[in-house]
Order: sequence, then C-alpha cells, then structure tokens
Amino acid sequence: MENEKEQPGELTPEEQREVLEAAMQAGHILLENGAEIFRVEETMDRICCHYGIRSGNSFVLSNGIFTTSGNEREEIFAKVQHIPVSGTHLDRVAAVNQLSREIETGLLSPGDVRHRLDQIRVMPGKPKTMQILASGVGSACFCYLFGGTLRDSLSAFGSGILLYVYVIFLSSPHLSKIVGNIGGGALVTFLCTVLYLLRLGENLNFMIIGSIMPLIPGVAFTNAIRDIADGDYISGSVRMIDALLVFFCIAMGVGLVFSLFHRLTGGVLL
Repeated sequence: MENEKEQPGELTPEEQREVLEAAMQAGHILLENGAEIFRVEETMDRICCHYGIRSGNSFVLSNGIFTTSGNEREEIFAKVQHIPVSGTHLDRVAAVNQLSREIETGLLSPGDVRHRLDQIRVMPGKPKTMQILASGVGSACFCYLFGGTLRDSLSAFGSGILLYVYVIFLSSPHLSKIVGNIGGGALVTFLCTVLYLLRLGENLNFMIIGSIMPLIPGVAFTNAIRDIADGDYISGSVRMIDALLVFFCIAMGVGLVFSLFHRLTGGVLL
C-alpha cells in the first residue's frame, strides 16, 4: 500500500522544509565526498519525489548546490550551499546510496533520514596506519606493474609509506593543496634517488612512478570525464582543471629535485 505522504500536497510546510533540507544534506555529502554530478541530482530528486514534493528543482555544480521549490500547494523554499572541492571518501558516497534505496522502501520518515545523514557525515575514515600501509603497498605494486624489479618495488614501498606520513601529518593539515603536492612530488623523488644511489633499487624511473601513484587524483579525473560525457561541462571542466593542477604540481616537485641533484653533482650521478 502506498505511503500516504507520497501523495502531493499532503505535507505540512514544516515537513516540506524537512524533506528539502534532507535532500540538500544528502547532496552535500555526496558532492563533498567525490560523487558525480548526475548522482547528486538524481539522489536529491528521488528523496523529494518519494516524500511528495513535486516542485523541487536542484542545480548542482562541482562546488555548490542550488535548490528551490514552491507552487500553489507547496511552500516556497530556496537555499544555496557552497561546497569546496575536496578529497574523495567513497564509503560515505556508498552509505548515502544505500540510504536512498532504503528511503524508497517507505520505512523512513524525513526525520529518520536527517538523523541517518548526520551519522554518515561524521562517519570516520580509514585509520591512519591503514592509509599509510596502503600507500606503501600500492606504490610497490604499481612499481612492479610498470616494469620494476622486486628491489625497485621494495624501495617504492618504503617511499610510499614515508610519502603518506608526510601527507597525513604535514601536507593535509598545514599546507595548501599546491604546496603540498609540490612537496609530495619532491619528497618521493628525493627518497627514490637516495635509495637508487645506495644501490637499493635498479630502475629510478619505475621507483619514482610507482611511489608517486598515491598522490594521483584518479577518481577526480575519472569523474571529470564522466561529468563532461553527461553534459555537465562546467562541473567537469572544474574537476578536470583541479586534477590537472595536481599533476602539474607533482611534476614540478619531481623536476625541482632532479634539477637540484644535477646542479650539485654536475650530472655525474644521475
């Protein structure tokens, strides 16, 4: 039997506002944590339609959400939220997707949805030790995948671990995105070069490439392409520029260290 609140015009103004706030909050969490534009819009529309709001309209950009509603039977509502471009937390995206499926079963009230969204917003990320270990393992695997030897992979493993120690404890909390990525690229290049000169690795290029991979914004770059393919050209372009800026900063850090070694050694060692 269809839920009575799904019939348009039966929500009170307070309930309508609560539904729209819940939809806005769900969109905010999705966009903030790396979801595609079409996923954000679709989730917000599903929440509004399920609870009987037919006049809701949402316009989503890569760093902002505009939501309006209102007609002769529904309360006028308008709200704008600015959402800075940030990292990716796919566990929160998956949690909101699961919540949207549960909403469609008709077992959750708007208040329940707001409570669940508050829980998802503060959902803890992966432990720092796990992130550091994953960076090391990922660096070693990529190094071996690109053609490095086992010695190269072991060196990349150590570089990847030290890289993410830098990212978690220095870059993310204290440095800007540009400076942090330049420093990350420089740190990886310096570590790999020292290990190579100590004969702990055999192929410097594979060591550096593998160790740098944890810094690459692969999800952001992929989502930028998907947004452009879906016709969201503004959001896709912003995300693409953001990803390309990261690539440029990493390359700048690598180049700075190579230039420094070349100047200090006269090109003898490298």
